[in-house]
Amino acid sequence: MASWLSALARTRDAISGALRRLAGAPAAAGPDPAELEESLVRADVSAAIAARVCEGLPSRARDRATDLPHALAAAMEAILPATPAPWTRGDGPSTILVVGVNGSGKTTTCAKLAHRAAQDGLRPLLCAADTFRAAGSDQLRIWADRLGCEVVAGATGADPAAVAYDALGAAVARGSDLLIVDTAGRMHTKQPLMQELVKVRRSLGKRRPGAPEATWIVLDAALGRNAIAQAKTFHEAVPLTGVVVSKLDGSAKGGFVFTLADELKVPVVFAGLGEGAGDLVPFDRARFVRGLLGLEDADAR
Repeated sequence: MASWLSALARTRDAISGALRRLAGAPAAAGPDPAELEESLVRADVSAAIAARVCEGLPSRARDRATDLPHALAAAMEAILPATPAPWTRGDGPSTILVVGVNGSGKTTTCAKLAHRAAQDGLRPLLCAADTFRAAGSDQLRIWADRLGCEVVAGATGADPAAVAYDALGAAVARGSDLLIVDTAGRMHTKQPLMQELVKVRRSLGKRRPGAPEATWIVLDAALGRNAIAQAKTFHEAVPLTGVVVSKLDGSAKGGFVFTLADELKVPVVFAGLGEGAGDLVPFDRARFVRGLLGLEDADAR
């Protein structure tokens, strides 16, 4: 399984020079704050957050009797909200509505979430509600077969809301603990995407009051802060309860997670650290920060 330290290598490279000088700087003096802030911005941390975490860094290190890199880690970790438990167990299946644009890794992420849920002792069921893209349903079926997970899929062109409704009924009938609904990321009709997602969400609620219990967006880490605009648009249509950051291992812009947390106030629940089914892991803010800064015990906690 991939590690946080290795997955964040490209983002860490963007700030490595300033971090090396930070590690060797005495707490009384510290590195040039402007250089450190600029390095964080290169990793797609917003300028406002970079200034906030660097402000008074030497004095914080002295007050807490710690070195500067660990003082920086504490300041950055405080920006990120704690990650809630990913699964809820109750009377009947809970539903996760997974949204995001095509190309973000959404369908693959749905399959990996099902794999993770099964590892945690749940009985997941996948729903291929992206009926406008035959390749999307095929891709989900391939992953489901590979991971030994059941999937409900509608015919190409079928009403996604109806497919989701039927899938939740199947989850109840089969005694599933969790339904993961993969949705369209682009529409091939005149129906606006957000309107269709609202309809899917409403349909799930009609089938089972309270559903979906969670709505997660998959964001491609390679887009950095550009992905936040996507998240805001989806959030307005179907209120998000969590974020899954995909392809973190291939991005030099992992710092956008801080801006995302600061602006959207929605926690990151999972992160993709590699291509394998086991490389989608629960988000750990301490390991994320320490991996980003290259602290030695990033994977020992």
